[in-house]
Amino acid sequence: MSVVNTERSQVARRDPTAWKLASMPDGLDLASAELFCRQVAAAHYENFTVATRLVPADMRQDLANVYTFARWSDDLADESDGDATDVLKAWRSGLDDCFAGEPKHPVFVALSRTVECHKLPIEPFADLIDAFIQDQTVDRYDSREQLLDYCRRSANPVGRIVLCLANCRAMDQFELSDSICTGLQLVNFWQDVRRDHLAGRIYLPAEDMQRHGVSETMLESPTASPEFIALLTEEVAWAEACFDKGQSLVKTAPTVLRPAIRLFLEGGRGVAKAIRRTGFDTLAKRPTLPRSTKLRLAGQAAVSMMLSRISRCLWGSLS
Repeated sequence: MSVVNTERSQVARRDPTAWKLASMPDGLDLASAELFCRQVAAAHYENFTVATRLVPADMRQDLANVYTFARWSDDLADESDGDATDVLKAWRSGLDDCFAGEPKHPVFVALSRTVECHKLPIEPFADLIDAFIQDQTVDRYDSREQLLDYCRRSANPVGRIVLCLANCRAMDQFELSDSICTGLQLVNFWQDVRRDHLAGRIYLPAEDMQRHGVSETMLESPTASPEFIALLTEEVAWAEACFDKGQSLVKTAPTVLRPAIRLFLEGGRGVAKAIRRTGFDTLAKRPTLPRSTKLRLAGQAAVSMMLSRISRCLWGSLS
């Protein structure tokens, strides 16, 4: 088997689906549904687990419910070798039932409580499913505008939902969150150029590739060409500009969310720096954050959370 074919087979081995990470409830009672969501969230994503510890305890179940919905949607998109559009459309119908107060799936049972308590709109949830449906038919993007439109539905809704959980619905805050979420999505694309290409997807805008003289066959090379390095240098700067644009959210978002926002923002910048350290050659090796860096960022966020709580207590005693 060739090296490329071996890599393709490795890419095809996805992480376990949400329904394999924990035992699915037999019924539709709320307690079992919420337990399932907590177990899926805790088992699947290290950064999510760290971030949930940085928000008040009364928000953690809601975050787990939202995460499990998004994770389940993503897994549905990839559970079959063929087109999963029909499965996702059925899941979209289930979302309508959830928002109508008639959930018919444990994930939607848990989510319905979150939706009701926080009066969440359906649009960001529907946008996420729509993005997964788009993944079934679109694997190339001609322009940055097209890629940004995809990010608008695949990444930005999550930030907006989380802000709503903290009772923040200001449009200027949404826009700052959108910039951060888009930046995170972009830097993940540039981190995974080789992995995505082996899976049949190219997120580098065709216009940018053509401007730098980068062809699709160049993406199969074990090392980056000068043209590819120049292209990725520009794309990483684009992601970093998104982080800069959203930076003020760390100071203006609801206090309870600031440590987690800082964690993800600095984590995204850390990935950009990791790409830079490789000389922008993400074809040779996928750059990742060292565990020591992750622990440092989590520690900084934890200290920030502690200080904000102390500050609130002091101001409360003086009022």
